[in-house]
Amino acid sequence: MEKKYGVYICRGCGIGEAVDVEKLIAGASSSGKVAKEKFKVHDALCSPEGVAMINADIKNEGVNAFNIVACSQRSKVEAFDFPGCVTARTNVRELVAWSMTPMEEATNQLAIDYTVMGIIKTQKGDLPEPGILENLNRTVLVIGGGITGVTAALEAAKAGYDVELVEKEAELGGWGSKLFKAIPTGYPFEGLEEPAVIAKIKEARANPKIRIHTSTTVSKTDGQPGLYDVTLMTPGGEETIKAGAVVLAAGWKPYDATKLTHLGYGLPNVVTSVEFEEMAKKGKITRPSDGKAAGKVAFIQCAGSRDPEHLPYCSSFCCSTSLKQAKYVRDANQDALAMIFYKDIRTPGQTELFYKNMQNDPGVMLTKAQVTGITEAGAGNLYVEAEDTLLGKKVKALADLVVLAVGIVPATAGPQQYLDGLTAAAGKGDDAKAKYIAETPKPDFLLNLGYKQGPEIPSMEGGYGFADSNFLCFQYETRRTGIYTAGCVRQPMRMAEAAEDAAGAAMKAIQAIEHVAKGIAVHPRAWDVTYPDPMMTRCTSCKRCTEECPFGAIDEDAKGTPFYKINRCRRCGTCMGACPERIVSFKDYHVDMIGSMIKSMDVPEEGLRIICLACENDAYAALDTVGIRRKQKLNPAVRIVPVRCLGSTNLVWVADAFSRGIDGMLLLGCKYGEDYQCHFVKGSELANYRFTKVQETLDRLQLEAERCKLLQVGIDDYAKLPEMIEEFAKNIEDQLGPNPFKGF
Repeated sequence: MEKKYGVYICRGCGIGEAVDVEKLIAGASSSGKVAKEKFKVHDALCSPEGVAMINADIKNEGVNAFNIVACSQRSKVEAFDFPGCVTARTNVRELVAWSMTPMEEATNQLAIDYTVMGIIKTQKGDLPEPGILENLNRTVLVIGGGITGVTAALEAAKAGYDVELVEKEAELGGWGSKLFKAIPTGYPFEGLEEPAVIAKIKEARANPKIRIHTSTTVSKTDGQPGLYDVTLMTPGGEETIKAGAVVLAAGWKPYDATKLTHLGYGLPNVVTSVEFEEMAKKGKITRPSDGKAAGKVAFIQCAGSRDPEHLPYCSSFCCSTSLKQAKYVRDANQDALAMIFYKDIRTPGQTELFYKNMQNDPGVMLTKAQVTGITEAGAGNLYVEAEDTLLGKKVKALADLVVLAVGIVPATAGPQQYLDGLTAAAGKGDDAKAKYIAETPKPDFLLNLGYKQGPEIPSMEGGYGFADSNFLCFQYETRRTGIYTAGCVRQPMRMAEAAEDAAGAAMKAIQAIEHVAKGIAVHPRAWDVTYPDPMMTRCTSCKRCTEECPFGAIDEDAKGTPFYKINRCRRCGTCMGACPERIVSFKDYHVDMIGSMIKSMDVPEEGLRIICLACENDAYAALDTVGIRRKQKLNPAVRIVPVRCLGSTNLVWVADAFSRGIDGMLLLGCKYGEDYQCHFVKGSELANYRFTKVQETLDRLQLEAERCKLLQVGIDDYAKLPEMIEEFAKNIEDQLGPNPFKGF
């Protein structure tokens, strides 16, 4: 498009009192990027009058590329939305007026640099056009027919979408259909209820938009959101269906009780909570050894849960399950005794009322205790030995039957453990890999993805098989765009919670379908219509982009040449940062744009100049908050450049900066590691890995590696951030001195 430029400066919110606007216009226009007469000033640019001024220029003068010099790009998004125009936002409110000393020369120069960078952004950027693929499908595929899967199918169908519901068992219902009774969900939380999944199954079978496949598994999933080709293995053979998005609701399985011999499992009258439920559903609570009615039943909580030797996490519903099963005992025999030995009782929400009702039952004994052993007491009876009880001493209780409240393991655990083992074996060589494949039983994979990065969705790092949903920020999400998790594959939860979870995952699947139909990204840049547009004629097939893409958006053809499946792309730009040839670009974000912005900055011969690349998700928001609080000042020598993700940082920017005379380069990214909080999974980690190699660039320039540093920043680190930046600047000033390239 032929561009006609405009620069619009706001004096409101204290900008006019902190920045000399006339000097700002003179300094920014002297760059020669935009003529002085194209600059306009308004007292409140976001006001109806200010917006009308811009719209009048669009209509009457054909202005279609402009720089809004006002508040943060995170503010007033609706006010400064001008369809069909290339718009850059220059933040002189939070990053200048609200965080610098007013009217100082350094403050004015900072505003000038930011304005020039914004102008360059409009000049280097183009109007994004959505990439919309043809023949998109709007069907939601739900894998798993328990309470979570059936609810997800119903919610999607109610919203008007066709659903393919796949269940590996012969009947729908999962564990919920195997229950004798369910815990109460309504006041006064006393009487037990019929499992909710039974009614939901009837509803699903009666819904014409839901097609049910039982005794069926997924043998292959190819394609991308809107264009999935899914091969089902049914009793009648293979069947291929189309889908737009996927909800994975495959559920859980009980922890292997054979590992709990220290709690007596293996003795005739020690059963798991699952086995006890089956017993109750058959109508009699009896001892397996002799069929005698159980009059004293001991329930051992956290059997394999909250235990570093087994499952370190809480399995969520074990406490309420044992309370319910204690009621089975009491309802069957009013003279019976139910004893619950717990580490802590966890009954969140209104389930606490059910807990209190059970406390009032004189035939239910609850005691906090660490069970140390289960031993035989003769005649089929058992001793429960415990310490650290509420009584403050060791106890030894006699029981007819012991029930172990075993923890849960997500259905995703087996596939992930197999794949982790395969990766480890492959690292030892082809022979070790072949041996592992030959000797290790292959689990039932759930998705069988035809992705270069592997057949299943990645699990949490060190996370026991739970699907990695990045739930610290966004629930349901996985690292495979268009595939959402719900229920106990995501985290332990009760049935009521799983039903709510299912509705949320179904809505996310629908959002994905609608967004790809419009060429819009999903989470977290859910407004973004750009997409990576590589210049493939210069591609060397180095495979760095395919290896580093967090979402498996890049595949390779038979020759090993990368190609994008754009509906999988989250628009983080990690591939842009990875590419040594710098051939990957977006319409409004590319290597040349950021490099040109960096090279446009004023670099004084005296004093420091530091560039700070700040992730737009956490770090930039934290910087905004510094300004909003107006309690601390930022170092005026620092120039903040927002980036989509630190994963998009290309090493050429380092050379551009330091050869220009910049004294230091600071990268502010999300926290990484086991408790990572990166919206794009591995952005900071990848940037940190790349910048271990920055020494080569700095050695070539004969500069110290300490001039470049990465800091992990959370959105809540705003109070510490100015000090962190100041410490970096002081180290350069006191220890390293100015960049010797200044003035060249």
